[in-house]
Amino acid sequence: MDNNYLADYFDALERLKKGKPKVVPKGSRINNDTVALEAGRKKGAIKRIRPIFKDLIEAIDNAEVELSKPDDSQKERIENLKADVDKYRNLWEDALTREVSLIKQLWDEREQWAKEKAALTGEKVTSIFGKKLRGQKSPN
Repeated sequence: MDNNYLADYFDALERLKKGKPKVVPKGSRINNDTVALEAGRKKGAIKRIRPIFKDLIEAIDNAEVELSKPDDSQKERIENLKADVDKYRNLWEDALTREVSLIKQLWDEREQWAKEKAALTGEKVTSIFGKKLRGQKSPN
């Protein structure tokens, strides 16, 4: 095997590292099989037991590790997104608290109004007007 043969593999590896593959889908993981496919060879063509591939396999392993580590800008972006999530969760919880408080206040006001109405009218029985009794036709 000559250097041109390995050059195809190294070129394929560089295309994958840059995110501009010609054969495999963009965003594919970098491993022996994707490099082989990108180089126009069959899956499984790069084998660890073949000494000629030693440097290539090292380069593939290094590229895989390098690309799998998030860089500082990604870490910062993730931290910013987490802060946004916390901010919006707190805003949502505050809004829910206000809604529940308003519902409780409305309920209390309704009960107070019912008591005042009963005191003014002398009613001790709730009106059933509008409710249909069994066997009777509605007044409409």
